[in-house]
Amino acid sequence: MNLENYFISQFKSEHVGDDGAFIDGTVYSKDAFFEDIHFKSGWMSHYQIATKAMMVNISDAIAMNAKPKYALLSVALPKNTTKSQAKELACGFRDCASKFGVEIIGGDTIANAKLDITVTIISKTKKPLLRRGLKHGHLIAYSGDLGRSAKDLKKLMNLGKIHKKSKFVDIKLRDKFIHQNRRFLSSGMDISDGLFSDLGKLSSTNRVGFRFYKKIPKNIGCSGEEYEMLFGFDKRYKRTLLKRAKLSRTPINIIGECVRKNYKNMCKAHHF
Repeated sequence: MNLENYFISQFKSEHVGDDGAFIDGTVYSKDAFFEDIHFKSGWMSHYQIATKAMMVNISDAIAMNAKPKYALLSVALPKNTTKSQAKELACGFRDCASKFGVEIIGGDTIANAKLDITVTIISKTKKPLLRRGLKHGHLIAYSGDLGRSAKDLKKLMNLGKIHKKSKFVDIKLRDKFIHQNRRFLSSGMDISDGLFSDLGKLSSTNRVGFRFYKKIPKNIGCSGEEYEMLFGFDKRYKRTLLKRAKLSRTPINIIGECVRKNYKNMCKAHHF
């Protein structure tokens, strides 16, 4: 058990363990987006930084089939931040929130040595999609394509440049697919730590292993911050989901099925 998982294990609430805490029809979720941990300020504009910080948090709500409603921001600003940069941050938060119908209702700001952001999202759902729910024989799949986020991160760390539409800065969420197909899905979460790492969370929660239909390369399985959906479903719904995925223009990849065996994540923690 790594230090992060060990720390989380100290809290015994029944609500800990999903992308957010589901309580009486409301989902509460919170993620940090810190300079030199998740990004470097030279890689992205302040508008892009704020947008991604908001998107990675809204992703948790979408992953649980919840409609994000409200946001609380905590922003630690370096003392050399200009008014223009502060305005860019505010516009990034506001525009992204508006796109998903989210109202920013408060938060906190402090001075700091670097730019650190945390966002709390409050969402509503009548039928949450949880991580638990997988059974032996269920199929496991993910949306979109994986690997580009890690590839572009490597470019940035080698002082290269990436396209403005790179997944590292321009996240696409699968809200329409999840909302329209919730009744067919048994389990789900967003891929933030990498496919192999997040499969490990599903394995632990559901006490299942996986039989993959073909070998998944490490550059795909270990690429973090993809924010695609990882989900499971009963084999009976395979044809239906493939058909409905096309209607929402959501590429899905069925990679294997749940079996009675142990699962081991082969990836290292990826934050730099």
